[in-house]
Amino acid sequence: MIRVVVADDQQAVREGLVALLGLLDDVDVVASAGNGREAVEILTAHPADVVLMDLRMPGLDGVAATRLIRRDHPGTAVVVLTTYADDASIADALRAGARGYLTKNSGRTEIAAALRSAAAGQAIFTGEVSDRLVAALGTWSAPREKPELPDGLTTREAEVLVLVARGLTNPEIAAELYIGEATVKTHINNTFAKIGARHRAEAVRYALTHRL
Repeated sequence: MIRVVVADDQQAVREGLVALLGLLDDVDVVASAGNGREAVEILTAHPADVVLMDLRMPGLDGVAATRLIRRDHPGTAVVVLTTYADDASIADALRAGARGYLTKNSGRTEIAAALRSAAAGQAIFTGEVSDRLVAALGTWSAPREKPELPDGLTTREAEVLVLVARGLTNPEIAAELYIGEATVKTHINNTFAKIGARHRAEAVRYALTHRL
């Protein structure tokens, strides 16, 4: 069972999400919170695998709460579920440590997939958010002069990192770069070790922060 805490300041939305998630066989909603502060405090008494987090909440917003949760409860992943899909909101949430980002247009299937992916250590983004990330990151193209890459990354590792951040799977990266899947996996392992990333969401944040 995936233990979930739902955090949203709108009672109707919060109760609706609790009811919706209650229909999933592999999800157990252990508690709900009306703001970010409550969500952080609830985790002490009710450990959870994932917090489904709204962004705009009174007292302590979702970004600040995500940052505290990742610091104090590193075993708990955060998936943002919000009305906002602007670049600043997405970037703030990812930098704070969110492992997924969905808009409230998402249906039960998308939300369920995001919770399962986050619990498994994977990142997931709704289509609209993925499109914005792709637009923000752009497509990697090496300039004539060798670029200055951070943390000792090679050009190929940077290419792979950008494709990871764009949401491509290992087979898709292999096809894009005309290399084998085993080679892709090696590059990803080496890259994650160099940048200190434990999962793909952290790789996305790194790529954004370093403007790759």
